[in-house]
Amino acid sequence: MDENAKLREQIAFHLSGHGAHIDFDAAVEGLPFELTGKQVPNLEHTAWQLVYHMQIAQRDILEFCRNPAHVSPEYPSGYWPSSPVPESEEQWLDAMASFRADLEAMADLVKNPDNDLFAPFPHGSGQNLLREAILIIDHNSYHIGQIVDVRMLLKAKVRDW
Repeated sequence: MDENAKLREQIAFHLSGHGAHIDFDAAVEGLPFELTGKQVPNLEHTAWQLVYHMQIAQRDILEFCRNPAHVSPEYPSGYWPSSPVPESEEQWLDAMASFRADLEAMADLVKNPDNDLFAPFPHGSGQNLLREAILIIDHNSYHIGQIVDVRMLLKAKVRDW
């Protein structure tokens, strides 16, 4: 296997969240819906706000990578839900499903040898596919940790911990 293929494999692995940290599914699995919008003292965001934010930010990065005409949401308001509580369980489930689908789509972009990991996007300011994939890994890891913190403070144990 050549070095480029090894790099693609490693980046896809870390996108999955199975590296040094807990993955998204482990962080949200089994969280009772009634706790998704519950505010924890001294923490700014609910689990719902974090999942929504992760889904929107990841979608923005993915679309930037594959669509030169993509327009990002207004920052910061476009990246956070208007309410700390999801409107419905369906909205909660849909946000998680969208997050998973977009994560898989980003991994597919990275794994595709036709996509140059290092070539700057013509529509960007120096960004390339590798940089954007690492940004997703970093951003998701940070917020997954916050979800775990919220769960621990709500006494909603995470299965792996």
